Amino acid sequence: MSATPASPSMKKIAAASVIGTTVEWYDLFVFATASALVFNKVFFPGFVPLIGTLLAFGTFASAYLARIAGAALFGHFGDRLGRKSMLLVSLLTMGVATFAIGLLPDFSAIGVWAPILLLGLRIVQGLALGGEWGGAVLMAVEHAPVNRRGLYGSWVQIGVPAGTLIANLAFLGCNAVLPNDALLSWGWRIPFLASALLVGVGLYIRMNTSETPSFAAVKEAAAQVRLPLAEVLTRNWKQVLLGGVATMSTGTSFNLIVAFGLTYGTQTLGFTRNAMLALALISCAVCVVLLPLFGRLSDVVGRKPVIIGGIVAEALFAFPLFWLLDTRALPFALLGYLLMMTAFAANYGPIATFLAELFGTKVRYSGLSISYMLSGLLGSAATPVITTALLSATGKGSSVAWYMIGSAALSAGALLLLAETLGREAHSNAESGTPAATPAAPSAAPSAATLS
Repeated sequence: MSATPASPSMKKIAAASVIGTTVEWYDLFVFATASALVFNKVFFPGFVPLIGTLLAFGTFASAYLARIAGAALFGHFGDRLGRKSMLLVSLLTMGVATFAIGLLPDFSAIGVWAPILLLGLRIVQGLALGGEWGGAVLMAVEHAPVNRRGLYGSWVQIGVPAGTLIANLAFLGCNAVLPNDALLSWGWRIPFLASALLVGVGLYIRMNTSETPSFAAVKEAAAQVRLPLAEVLTRNWKQVLLGGVATMSTGTSFNLIVAFGLTYGTQTLGFTRNAMLALALISCAVCVVLLPLFGRLSDVVGRKPVIIGGIVAEALFAFPLFWLLDTRALPFALLGYLLMMTAFAANYGPIATFLAELFGTKVRYSGLSISYMLSGLLGSAATPVITTALLSATGKGSSVAWYMIGSAALSAGALLLLAETLGREAHSNAESGTPAATPAAPSAAPSAATLS
């Protein structure tokens, strides 16, 4: 893992990937944080807190169905027209939807139309994110040297904890300076409206990046697939399905901390809202540091060993997480969060590159995006709803721990059915669209150098 300077162009691409995905995930997770803390009172009043939270999380989960539609739509045009243009459209769409949520009247003002409009804007967010993540991964991975794809792919993954960190920090700040009545009446809107500034920065940076060499070669040869979605679902459906299930536990473990954990800590254990937000913030900051380390490790030992290690750790830490939380002592609760977040980072860091390498260039945007968004539906969307329902039915965190273990077992099984992708060339077979399993380039670096 020797360190060499990164080329200016690769630094720009890495920065564009991190900043753009951070903005998108900030927009997504500011909704998740609001669902856990305020939406049950603002848009779903009249219910007991747990049921109101469940309805808020149901709205949160609705975007994950939209994300699959967005993956198909943006994937089609990303494989036909290019990665860069789709990234600009997805970022702008997400920004408009998030800003509009900040302007929504609440239930007391317009009644049932408030949650209906909230649901509609949440679906628009999902469509945008369905196209964002896959394109950002490909901008990084398809530009990267073959022996550094794990590292650069992991930089895209930083957007998840970084966006969550900023979202939690925004709510932590609002909660610290505003009384509860002000937070519920207008203060919750500030983090949504502030996203306009982040979107502006992201658009500026992305407009100054180039199309990927892999897609440029396909376009120059006029070799684009006419219907990428049909191609990937007929010829690569096993990779799509198994890749989605293999990635499922990342959504389960992360949402266990950033969404369900907030509710469990405040409503069941009696922690303050600020305390739970601080735990999530510290954990996400640690995750930002860990993700590139595990991504780089996957360039050395392979994608699957690192990912499977993270999945096993998620299962092993499921019960300790709740044992530590149930002590109702913040230092032990933080330890539980850090254990689970470390397991998540090992799993999540290399997974973007792994999924990208499962597909050939001509269908990679579609295949990668649909596979990942399927994992979001199975893991991220289901977790807050199922875990809240389990807690309501049993009153015990152990039921949620078993759910984490079950999710990890399914992901591990699917991953073991997929081949190792380390060493596959970035460019696809020109006729079939399937990845060529050629040996990795020697470690003497290609022109673009590494960040580590």
